[in-house]
Amino acid sequence: MDPSSLLALPLALPSQPRVVALLMSELAPAEPNLRRVNQLFSGDPMLAGRLLEEANSPAHGAERCIGGVASALALLGVAQLRSLVGSARLGTASRSVPGIDLRQFWRYSLYSAKLSRSLAGLLRHDQQLAYTVGLLHGLGELVLHLADPPRIQSINTLMGPLDVRRARLEQHLLGFSYAELSAGLAQRWQLPEAAVDALRHHVTPLENPSYEPLAAVLHLAAWRARGRVTQRSERELAGSFPGEVAVVLGLDIDMVLQQDPIDWHVGPDDADSR
Repeated sequence: MDPSSLLALPLALPSQPRVVALLMSELAPAEPNLRRVNQLFSGDPMLAGRLLEEANSPAHGAERCIGGVASALALLGVAQLRSLVGSARLGTASRSVPGIDLRQFWRYSLYSAKLSRSLAGLLRHDQQLAYTVGLLHGLGELVLHLADPPRIQSINTLMGPLDVRRARLEQHLLGFSYAELSAGLAQRWQLPEAAVDALRHHVTPLENPSYEPLAAVLHLAAWRARGRVTQRSERELAGSFPGEVAVVLGLDIDMVLQQDPIDWHVGPDDADSR
């Protein structure tokens, strides 16, 4: 089992049924509310990924790699969006991906996206691209769980999928982690090189010979999102804070925690969630 062979498998990663239903409703009119459509696509990792893949295809002739949902929507027509959403695989929390609580995974992905965007804004980096990598970075974990459930379940008995140490355990046992698979998907979807680099190296951003600040931003966002989803205490957060990464960005733990969303549970239905 290696990243290339796993990414070659015909795996259908799931989307949120509620988001798909809401999008089908929003796209029914001849002139849909694009702001609402943007909000909904931005709330689902797989729908966002498929949208970016389509926008970056040669058929649309984009002059540069598209890295954000809003930019992608500007290139596609309503009929194409309906087709994309209509072909989405629907997921449930308990059965679609063995070993993964999808509701928790989707919350974690949304939290990571929001925090990545907020940190990028604080540091004057590309907020749209930061949101995208935050939203997509966990998809490689779904690939792992779908491709080889028995082997991954044995890893789950040692450590949960959202443990902050999970990538290192996968690297030790498999020779690679979910991060390489997420980067491989982004590369297939022709996302900007900075996004691919950030996804590949966000677990250990300071070990990348070609340091990418977006990887460090994602590292901090994922740390905070995992802490929130797994309900780590303030003491546990302080003990696990990736200080070396934060220092390189000119941040400290208080500055990172100040980027927490006002309402962690805001989802695709909230007009201010993007």
